[in-house]
Amino acid sequence: MDKTPSMNVVAQSIFSADPAVETPDQRLAHLLAESERAGASDLHLAPGRVPQLRLHGELAPLPNYAPLSTADLEALSEAMMNAGQRRSLEERGSADGACSSPGGARFRFNIFRRQGRRAIALRRLEDRFRKLAELGLPDELYKLSELNDGLVVVSGPTGAGKSTTLATLLDKINRERRCHMITIEDPVEYVHHPQLAQVNQRELYTDVPDFNEALVASLRQDPDVILVGEIRELKTIRTAITAAETGHLVYTTVHAGDCVGTIERLVGVFPADEQDGIRRQLSLVLRAIVNQQLLPAAIKNGRKGRVAAAEVLMNTPAVANLIAMGKSSQIYSSMETGRNLGMQTLEQDIARLWVSGRITEQTAVGSCRNVSVMRERATLLRRGG
Repeated sequence: MDKTPSMNVVAQSIFSADPAVETPDQRLAHLLAESERAGASDLHLAPGRVPQLRLHGELAPLPNYAPLSTADLEALSEAMMNAGQRRSLEERGSADGACSSPGGARFRFNIFRRQGRRAIALRRLEDRFRKLAELGLPDELYKLSELNDGLVVVSGPTGAGKSTTLATLLDKINRERRCHMITIEDPVEYVHHPQLAQVNQRELYTDVPDFNEALVASLRQDPDVILVGEIRELKTIRTAITAAETGHLVYTTVHAGDCVGTIERLVGVFPADEQDGIRRQLSLVLRAIVNQQLLPAAIKNGRKGRVAAAEVLMNTPAVANLIAMGKSSQIYSSMETGRNLGMQTLEQDIARLWVSGRITEQTAVGSCRNVSVMRERATLLRRGG
């Protein structure tokens, strides 16, 4: 259940000139409203520091705000958490959840301990489902919402827009397919109101104790489509692969640097004596991997921003054979030549962004694995190739 304590606070008390007289709920509402007003993507709260806003990728202090104390962070975090999240913070040192600003903007939060004291990172979530083109992704990826079964993985670092991409695909399914869709998230970030699809969204610590138990239970709930917010440990990966094998369409995210690294990340979790078998299973159930990176946009008219660069791997028979044989390094060649199948390497997309003026040469050079390959692709694009 989404805790939105700020929604019960009257507007005139939210923006008190003196934070010392505010309740924790009011103060949280004030901070979220200020973050929303500034157009910040993130809000960072730490003891002894002025609240920090992330604007166009850079942190800046919230104007006219005093540093927060340890007691402030304790009070704010307690106002945000439910019982399951408090237990997670106590046992694991961090807790995830979601809350809303007075204006209705939704934020994902992570409360964590650092040197014995609490700190909070909040991320502004999108308030609508975007089209793939708006996200800087190729429209060919809509085909991933038309699959009947298999595993689709969106990978990349934290904050690269993985959840936003999956929300776009799920929204298309919700609008166009009569099916049962289950999401298992930590926390629920995008709320999908049932349209053609029957949608059930389950949140860790509110509805379910962990990803694997929820995923196992979902297989008894007649699902067609399952979203697992993140797979990071052996049991959940194994269950996700089994779900994909047994006729379900499974979407998930993984923290990895590129598409091949995503495969190795999934396989590497298993003991060495199981990895050959897992590679064979993965080669059969994997449908696609989309890896996303957010890069600083070229400054235009004094405005900063970020743009997405994406690497796309489609699991063709040739790619499946390379996965099964453990020849991951050869997959890049298939991606290079697989543009007509919807594939592209990171170097190809970074070259596109550079040639189109979306990013600078410095950003392009600093963001790719192989600079010479990226420059070759850029040269071909300039020649119309």
